[in-house]
Amino acid sequence: MAKYEGGCLCRAVRYRTDATPINERICHCRLCQKAIGAAFNARVLFRIDDVTVEGPLATVNTSPDLKRGFCPTCGTTLFSRRDSAGIIGVTTGSLDDPSLFRPQMHIWTVSKQPWVMLDDGLPQFEGTPPA
Repeated sequence: MAKYEGGCLCRAVRYRTDATPINERICHCRLCQKAIGAAFNARVLFRIDDVTVEGPLATVNTSPDLKRGFCPTCGTTLFSRRDSAGIIGVTTGSLDDPSLFRPQMHIWTVSKQPWVMLDDGLPQFEGTPPA
């Protein structure tokens, strides 16, 4: 069994990896809000080459360098991917065990919904965090 496994609601698309995440973040940007259909996108970031995705997959470019993958049958958003950087961020809601998620920070808080209270003590960045 892979360390991180997940997939869509109808189980047509599955992904897995044994890799250690690059980072784990909660993004509050408007693109993520729209793509996920929620107030934020909690995601775990890996190198693309470390994640295996199987099953029918649809993608949409939500910005020039960001592609989002989803199941064409049930519509579950599974990941966002930047091919130029070689990274893929899987949505924590699509993990088989979302309790594996250990957020390290909140990003794009300038777009945070006013009713979301951030009292978890994690670092907060109005935009992209410093490198």
